Amino acid sequence: MAVDYTVIVVYLAGMLAMGWWGMRRARSKSDFLVAGRRLGPAMYSGTMAAIVLGGASTIGGVGLGYQYGLSGAWMVFTIGLGLLALSVFFSARIARLKVYTVSEMLDLRYGGRAGVISGVVMWAYTLMLAVTSTIAYATIFDVLFDMNRTVAIVLGGSIVVAYSTLGGMWSITLTDMVQFVVKTIGVLLLLLPIAVVKAGGFSGMKAKLPTSYFDPLGIGGETIFTYVLIYTFGMLIGQDIWQRVFTARSDRTARYGGTVAGTYCLAYALAGAVIGTAAKVMYPGLGSPDDAFATIVKDELPIGVRGLVLAAALAAVMSTSSGALIACATVANNDIWSRLRGLTRRSGEDHDEVGGNRAFILIMGVAVIGTAIALNNVVEALTVAYNLLVAGLLVPILGGLLWKRGTVQGALASVIVGGLAVIGLMAGYGILANEPVYYGLLASLAAYVAVSLATRPTDETVLATWRERLAGRNPELASEPVPAHQ
Repeated sequence: MAVDYTVIVVYLAGMLAMGWWGMRRARSKSDFLVAGRRLGPAMYSGTMAAIVLGGASTIGGVGLGYQYGLSGAWMVFTIGLGLLALSVFFSARIARLKVYTVSEMLDLRYGGRAGVISGVVMWAYTLMLAVTSTIAYATIFDVLFDMNRTVAIVLGGSIVVAYSTLGGMWSITLTDMVQFVVKTIGVLLLLLPIAVVKAGGFSGMKAKLPTSYFDPLGIGGETIFTYVLIYTFGMLIGQDIWQRVFTARSDRTARYGGTVAGTYCLAYALAGAVIGTAAKVMYPGLGSPDDAFATIVKDELPIGVRGLVLAAALAAVMSTSSGALIACATVANNDIWSRLRGLTRRSGEDHDEVGGNRAFILIMGVAVIGTAIALNNVVEALTVAYNLLVAGLLVPILGGLLWKRGTVQGALASVIVGGLAVIGLMAGYGILANEPVYYGLLASLAAYVAVSLATRPTDETVLATWRERLAGRNPELASEPVPAHQ
């Protein structure tokens, strides 16, 4: 294992070095939070693919393939579909807004007053996303070094917090590019063909497994629908995803670079399902489907290659963890803390705000590591996060982009009713049930439409400013406080 350990250690040291290098480029708030809005197509595509394909997509995707066969690809496939929909239909407009957070977009569209409540919901989502990604370090380091769970979480989490705090989005972008390359080589070019060959090829796999393993819909229609509702729509509105859209150099970069990343996700989804199916042939009696990835890597790959593939798993976890962490800190500082203190953004303050945002990443990072140590059920935590996100924020965000008649009162009612409904329904039906997000989303939609129609239309001055920003004009307004209208 010495060669494998060397590969892993060099990889982790490289991540810290990238963080240090990124610190030299993060000289303003724009640099620190959105990489100066200067990423070209290649870097944008790589970083976007890196953040959406995390530990759940890699280890969990292989586990679903082990359990259900090729239809296990649907979870990651719906993530790719969501990224494609975001890129084709919304990313250009989002990039032209020149904001930093989803809540700032809501304030701009509705005329203020929606930021804090929507910020709290988004903060809870990004926090739990960062926590679940951090917990995944325990699985990987256990395979590598037979390490204690708490030590593994602290080690992996500390590295991510270190490079994220140093250089913000520039450091995360640079590390994500490395992670994208490592994942592509480790999972697609090495693990996939080796697993298929070891399982006897596709003909051998078909001979040894039930036909349901090769049914595209074998996982079940209701499960696929739930994946679409949670992950496809979740991709459209998550702060962690939008913050990457804000890094694009142009709206063209956001649209086409995101389309490339979404297409890559579809290929990654199929690869994970095939690897999991191959693992089922080789190890039919594993205690947990999520053990499939680590088992096939540990037992079937040659020295050196094994270290690279495990580095790919680490890359998958780190990219999602760092993206969720900076999103969580950005929302906490800009949408909650600053608003509660009554602060507004003014021109020329960007450089002075770097220290504050860096401090919030460090604080949120410590909170994430502590929560990850205390929490055991990753699936439940992630389900709560996505249910709150979709039921609370999907309607007011898409409504603001698509429906002129939506009002700030309707948006607030939608967030509150949808959020409370999904919490109550999870208490009644169970956290992992499908009904909470179904009914919570319907309640959110009903509240949005009813309250918007019952209240005065949004002030025309606010809508005029909104249209100007959507068209990419008057970008200097990004540095001015958003006016509040009745």
